[in-house]
Amino acid sequence: MRDLRERLKKQGIHTLLVQFADLHGAARGKFVPLAHLDDVLTDGAGFAGPAVWGSALPRTGARARYHARGQASSIVALPWLPGVARIVADGFVAGEPFDADPRQALRRALAPLRDQGWTVRVGLEPEFFLLRREGGSFVPADALERLDQPSYDLKTLPRQAGYLHELRQALEHCGLDVMQLEHAEAPGQYEVNFGHTDALSCADQHMLFKQAAHAIAQQHGMLFSLMPKPFADQAGSDMHVHVSLWEGEGVDAVSLFTPHLPDGAVDRTRPLSALGRHFVGGVLAHSEALCALAAPTVNSYKRLRSTLSGPGYAPKYVAQGVDNRTALVRTLHGRFEWRLPDASANPYLMLAGLVAAGLDGIERRLDPGPDVDIDLLDAAPQALAELGLRTLPHSLAQALDALETDEVLVKALSPALVREFARLKRQEWAEYTRHVSAWELQRYADAF
Repeated sequence: MRDLRERLKKQGIHTLLVQFADLHGAARGKFVPLAHLDDVLTDGAGFAGPAVWGSALPRTGARARYHARGQASSIVALPWLPGVARIVADGFVAGEPFDADPRQALRRALAPLRDQGWTVRVGLEPEFFLLRREGGSFVPADALERLDQPSYDLKTLPRQAGYLHELRQALEHCGLDVMQLEHAEAPGQYEVNFGHTDALSCADQHMLFKQAAHAIAQQHGMLFSLMPKPFADQAGSDMHVHVSLWEGEGVDAVSLFTPHLPDGAVDRTRPLSALGRHFVGGVLAHSEALCALAAPTVNSYKRLRSTLSGPGYAPKYVAQGVDNRTALVRTLHGRFEWRLPDASANPYLMLAGLVAAGLDGIERRLDPGPDVDIDLLDAAPQALAELGLRTLPHSLAQALDALETDEVLVKALSPALVREFARLKRQEWAEYTRHVSAWELQRYADAF
């Protein structure tokens, strides 16, 4: 530890940002002087348990203290905070891994994979908005945006080049593989694609991305937003998740989702192996419950409902199809793209639920059903009826009902975590249902 501390000191690091994620997926933590690195790596930085949102810890007794125990391998200097290095922490209470800590939940979900020598690799594609305040509302940060369809537009993208390049450089400095940056479907909306890495590292990197994006946007006089659907007449922000399963490590790792012919050659006529199809079958079987984790806000279900803006690819039906961007799962060769999550999802809980569902599919050898090749968002009602597809929950309340009764996900995440998650989210739903919107006043104030 002394050698590590000295190396960091030589790099100009004087402070550690000890960071963990609360139940909502927001970054929490504190500054700790580098001199106390040993404390962070052993006992962990201490926090008042009840003050950690979603912990449900008491105010007194042995379980009143939350400790964020840092992982040395996660230490990275933050370019936007000179002299500060982030260290990712796991939650501990009374000396034991804390059941309701999202990162610990993902660790538990991944344990059965590790026991078999398997690794889930994940690549995220989060979309986000760059906004500014105007009066009492938010508008796209770029006041010149006027296009009805700005996807991939090369007139608007360069105007945010300063922010996007600074963000990319900061993330690359922190070790993230930034593959692409682009303008997305709505005014003020952008997307970044990251390279594949193991699931736990992927979640850690997504938390770092959010911190960098928020901080750099503020420096540019903008607001970085992961709200799923900030504008009723525009597309919402997706967070597509590319998933593959591997056996072994490094260059010797073998893809378990890649199909093969009897002679061992790669089968190019099918996207997934039998194991891969079973994994997808599990994801589809648990889709209603996964919705609570992947689309965890009241606003999420406005993204999942039909959009007035025309284009928009948020899924509405539980289905899979080869390269079908309107299906819940888009199968590709040796991997699949899970299209349910939105940008507000807690990455640890989202991936923990995904892994638990996929493993259940493998264990029970679940069939994902036939490949769907029609446009599910533009299909005639009769065609949809003939397919007999289930629909995703229409509200956060429906998704929570599904999660609380899904024994596989409750066991994987822990009953304590699901109980507190559902309590907070039902409180959010109740507050929403009591709110009187401007639309309601305009429609009903003098209607009767």
